[in-house]
Amino acid sequence: MSLAFESVELPASAHALRERVRAFLRERREAGAYVPRCSGWTIADRAFTRSCGQAGLIGLTWPKRWGGQERSTLERYVVVEELLAAGAPVGGHWIADRQSGPQILRHGTEALQAEVLPGIVRGETTFAIGMSEPDSGSDLASIRSKARRVDGGWQLSGRKIWTTGGHVADWMIGLFRSEPADPQRRHAGMTQFAIRLSSPGIERRPIRNLCGRDDFAEITFDDVFVPDAHVIGRPGDGWRLVTGELAFERSGPERFLSVFPLLVECLRAGPRDDTPAARIELGRAVAHLAALRRMALSVAAKLDAGEDPATEAALLKDLGNALEREIPERLRALRLADPATLAADAFREMLADTIADATSYTLRGGTPEVLRGMIARGLGLR
Repeated sequence: MSLAFESVELPASAHALRERVRAFLRERREAGAYVPRCSGWTIADRAFTRSCGQAGLIGLTWPKRWGGQERSTLERYVVVEELLAAGAPVGGHWIADRQSGPQILRHGTEALQAEVLPGIVRGETTFAIGMSEPDSGSDLASIRSKARRVDGGWQLSGRKIWTTGGHVADWMIGLFRSEPADPQRRHAGMTQFAIRLSSPGIERRPIRNLCGRDDFAEITFDDVFVPDAHVIGRPGDGWRLVTGELAFERSGPERFLSVFPLLVECLRAGPRDDTPAARIELGRAVAHLAALRRMALSVAAKLDAGEDPATEAALLKDLGNALEREIPERLRALRLADPATLAADAFREMLADTIADATSYTLRGGTPEVLRGMIARGLGLR
């Protein structure tokens, strides 16, 4: 196999949609609905998410019968790109729109689709991802949480950790062992479930990160009942489904645009332009972002065509995360033309927050070691 990132041109409808999203964001910001932040896709604001639902910015590619607009993946890409570049707090619907909803559309029962998809589109129903566990990290094949068949469904027991927004989300798609672990078949015997997080037997504990935010949660399941209608796909097929889901998680522009608002604040603050360092560093960042954007558009086109660009998505995430950690470190060395302005204060505040937050960039969605292993396997190198 070889990697392929074909050139993609956006349709005219995407450009019109971009202008509509920009007008929406301008109106929301002028109304005081949000202040731009880096990694806005990790910041949950239910009021802002509801306004996105009212503006028709969620579930764009989904069937109209569930509230979607049946637009292309490339059109959705434009919406996502604008929300990220504006630093908008879209964490309330990010996971549901990016991967949980598409996973349920592809592999969920019609009853489950009817139960959750319209609420996602309206910006009222939120999702979390239940993959990682204590002592497992990015090695999902080593999960120990279990699912046991009971009358009418399943009972779930175990723990999930580093669950983004899990303490405030309404639902989770969780990966559990539905058959005993087999060392010879590590990827067999797992099943995905859609779990209502208000169910009896669930305990949620928020985890505070280095920046003082409760972004993550540890979730304990104590004989939690899940009906058969909430099984995603077929029992035992969880590994195949979760690897397909990760292509959605790793392929989006959030893997390189999380720190874009910091670049904007830097330019507003006014770096000294009489030194080659400022021109070189800013030019380097913009050139790398442009290249990654072309790659992300190619991956979006592959998803639109029904392909499975898992290897391309892994490479995009690995390169994007490396750039996201590099940009704040390079910008901190730049000197400002006038460091006493309000714009300079805003830049320094965002820079400090981003430097602390950047330590997590190479963890979320898979570590570089895991991603490079996937790339090697995709290329037939291991």
